[in-house]
Amino acid sequence: MNLYKALQLQSGNAICYSGFRQGQQPGGEYPTYQEVKEDLELLQNHWKYLRIYDCDLHAKTVLKVIKKEKMNFKVLLGAYIVAEMNNFGCPWGGVYSEEILKQNKKYNKAQINKLISFANQYPETICALSVGNEACAEWTDHYVSVESVIKYVRMVKNGAKQPVTFCENYVPWLNKLEPLVAEIDFISIHSYPVWEYKNIHDALQVTQQNYHAVASKFCHKPVIITEAGWATNSNGNGILPHNVSEELQEIYIKDLMKWSEQEKILTFVFEAFDESWKGSNDAMEPEKHWGLYNENRNPKLILKNKNFFY
Repeated sequence: MNLYKALQLQSGNAICYSGFRQGQQPGGEYPTYQEVKEDLELLQNHWKYLRIYDCDLHAKTVLKVIKKEKMNFKVLLGAYIVAEMNNFGCPWGGVYSEEILKQNKKYNKAQINKLISFANQYPETICALSVGNEACAEWTDHYVSVESVIKYVRMVKNGAKQPVTFCENYVPWLNKLEPLVAEIDFISIHSYPVWEYKNIHDALQVTQQNYHAVASKFCHKPVIITEAGWATNSNGNGILPHNVSEELQEIYIKDLMKWSEQEKILTFVFEAFDESWKGSNDAMEPEKHWGLYNENRNPKLILKNKNFFY
C-alpha cells in the first residue's frame, strides 16, 4: 500500500538526521541552535523529510530551528525507548539489573509523554511519530517486549493526532511483530545489505527483497523504509573493510533513491552526517561513517555529483 496516498503525504527525499559533532554526544554536550541551523540549511534544498530519533534536547532544538527559520521540513519524530528486558543474545551487552530495568520502564513512559507533547506543540512540522527504534530485534541491547511497544503505540494514538509507527529491522516484522501491525498506521523497516555481507552488485536487490517480504505479508498496511544506507569506512567490526567506500556508498544510495522514487516508497537514507561518538573508540568503527557528509560537514563523493538529485 502506498504511504503517500494512505496518509496524504507529499512525495519527497527523506534522510535520517542527528547533528552531534566532534566532542558532542547524547547525554553530554548537544549541538547548538546555530549548529543545527547550519546543518538544516545544508539539507533544506534537497530533503523534505527528516527522521529524528529521540525527544531529547537535540530534537527540541531541531524543531525550534525549523519553526523559527520557517524551514519547509516535515519530521518523523521518534521516542528512543531503552531496555525493559534482558537480552542474553546481544553480542555487546543487553543485560541489566532488575533495578535498572524498573527505572527504564519509568524512563520510557516519560519519553512517550514527551513524544506526545512535541507532536501537539509542532503539529505543522511533525508529520508522523515512532514509539521506538530497533528495540525488538534479536541482537538489540535495548530489548522491549512487543506487548510494551503496543502499549506505547496506544498511549501515543490516544494523545496525538499524527500517524504512529515503530521503526525496526525488516526481520522482526516477518514474525514477532505481527500483533503490532494492527495497532500502527504504517510499518517502518530497516535494510542494510552491507551488514549482511552483501556486495554492491546485489545490494539493491537485497533491499527490494527485504521490502517486498514485509509489504506482501501486510498488503493492507503502508510500508516505508526508515533506514537504508552504506558505510564509507570500517575496521572489520561487522563489515568487511573492502566492502565500504565513498564510491560504493554513491552506487547504493543512487540506486536506492531511483528505485524508491519510481515505486513511490518513502525511504529515509541513513544518514546525513558522520557521528564520531558512536560505537567504539576506534576511529574506523563503521558506526561512525554512514553520513553523506563527514563530521566537518564536507560532502562525500555522492554529493559532489551535481546531477545526484536530478
